[in-house]
Amino acid sequence: MTARAARGRAPVALRVAIVYVIARLVTTGFLLIAAAISGPDSRFGADATLGSLSMGWDSQWYWLVATTGYPSTLPLDDAGNVTQNTWAFMPIYPALSRALSVVLGGSYPLAAVLLALIAGYAACLALFHLLRERIDATSALWAVALFTAGPLGALFQMGYAETLFLALLFLALWALVRRRFFWLYALIPLMGYTRPGVLAFALLLGLYGIFRWWRRRVDPLPVREIIHIVALGLVATAVGFSWQLIAGAVAGDPSAYMDTELSWRQGWTGDRESGFVPFSGFIQAAAIWFRLWGLPEALGYLALALVVLAAGATLLFSRHVRRLGPEIRLWSASYMLYLLAVFFPQSSIFRLLMPLAPLYGALALPRSTTWRVSMLILGLVGQGWWIHQMLALGNTYAQIP
Repeated sequence: MTARAARGRAPVALRVAIVYVIARLVTTGFLLIAAAISGPDSRFGADATLGSLSMGWDSQWYWLVATTGYPSTLPLDDAGNVTQNTWAFMPIYPALSRALSVVLGGSYPLAAVLLALIAGYAACLALFHLLRERIDATSALWAVALFTAGPLGALFQMGYAETLFLALLFLALWALVRRRFFWLYALIPLMGYTRPGVLAFALLLGLYGIFRWWRRRVDPLPVREIIHIVALGLVATAVGFSWQLIAGAVAGDPSAYMDTELSWRQGWTGDRESGFVPFSGFIQAAAIWFRLWGLPEALGYLALALVVLAAGATLLFSRHVRRLGPEIRLWSASYMLYLLAVFFPQSSIFRLLMPLAPLYGALALPRSTTWRVSMLILGLVGQGWWIHQMLALGNTYAQIP
């Protein structure tokens, strides 16, 4: 038996685990180097360690949720504006991390990183099975490798909710592809209270329902599936808006959640008066970033329009993306539209793009080994750069994980 045949016969869980462990060892090496070169100007200081890097930035907010919960009185600045607080962070990940810490002797950081690692492996395994519905096993495994060893590989080893959300998301997409709708009644609330983004899944379900209706003559759409799609869309929408209601009820302020989210944006815009306006974040940021780079603001608007058009064209016309199936394409479009509507882009935009990971399947589809290895090397280079910029240096507005 050849080595390739032996690998093909190995259980999927083992093959994914091997890829995942190798990727994590490489990331650990990058993190150790970052800790060694972290200086006094870095947010982690000259005595940075693997542990402190793993628990940086948003990890601290999740830790705060786990230990103190959510404020019943919103913190205000001297001008009476709501300041950053834990209402911006969903409860499932810190709650699970705190529960796990009980088993680990009370160490929340150890529990948070361990949970992220375990969830990361689950996400990779779910991603493989999701992609395997449309592409061959070798390409699906390469997609997993590109994902787990990619530019954001450090997040698999940080106290962030990203990997847990991705595991739930990929399972939800897999359930949708296989039309196992009952699973979604559990997965949607879990996603919704792990990390913002479930409203994008609600949009996906709406578009998916329209797509299925349009193709009902070649792909029958039973009444029971119509009921599930509509009901699940309503569930996702309700879950997506429920956190605002919960925050408002606890804090005694209906705009508690929205004001909290806007407090991160207002540090950039300086606008403390206007509320949330859909799509305004990207438009404002396009002007701000190009102005900071010493370029005309008009170029920022043009660049934003070109990026949106390029993304749309890729989802519509790319042969490899089309191979991934309508569910992944509709999810990608829904999530990108969601980001455009609600997010103010800064350096954390790279992290916010992680839910588009199923598109790695398109990158892995060309069968040229040279291409695949080149993409893997490019991802590792990007990961080294990201860790160096965001963690080893991490001292300016453009170095936020």
